Amino acid sequence: MEFSTEFDARIGRGDVTLTERDVALLRAIDDHGSINAATATLGRSYSRGQQRIVELEEGFGDLVARKRGGSGGGGSHLTDLARELLNRYDQLSAEFSGIAETEETVLSGQVVDHDGELATVETAAGTVRALVHDDGTDTGARLTLRADAVTLQSPSRSPEGDRTSARNRLEGTVRTVDRGEPVALVTVDVADEVSLAALVTVTSVEKLGLDRGTPVVASFKATATRGVPVE
Repeated sequence: MEFSTEFDARIGRGDVTLTERDVALLRAIDDHGSINAATATLGRSYSRGQQRIVELEEGFGDLVARKRGGSGGGGSHLTDLARELLNRYDQLSAEFSGIAETEETVLSGQVVDHDGELATVETAAGTVRALVHDDGTDTGARLTLRADAVTLQSPSRSPEGDRTSARNRLEGTVRTVDRGEPVALVTVDVADEVSLAALVTVTSVEKLGLDRGTPVVASFKATATRGVPVE
């Protein structure tokens, strides 16, 4: 089992989860006054859009009020419940973004190779691929990585051979779990005095049993790791 912190905030109820894609559909219905116009604007199937509204309503309740055609024409509009749900989603997204923007991991190392924009950097935590400007000389690099760009998973779900230049994987153990209401900030020790920050949902913390000392693999895209050359 694994969970990604490259989200898309989500709100779940039972087996139904409201995602960013669902929010876009609801807001398009609000803007255009019909499911048909909303799905056309988004380039989606009308039947699939209508089906998705039914699925969401099974979990959350009535979200879209529909009016059949008549002298005044038909259409659809959002219910008060739908607007409340969208407000909750916006608040959750703002909290995610606020924490992610303030929590960054900084790694320092030596650039040993360049392949276009991607550099291979040897750090105290291991080899990391990152976007680093090539100035034509062997140099050090200071890498930064936002907490919402890190995926945590069990070592048993991350086979040693499953590695590509597009993703970095560092083994470590959980040092701290700072729980908020919807999200938690997890700190993972990946080397002596070197740690990574990962932003995850509290539900994911509970499902994986994350606690101090839990072994994990921190995975993150090379393109999400930004570096600057340093002397």
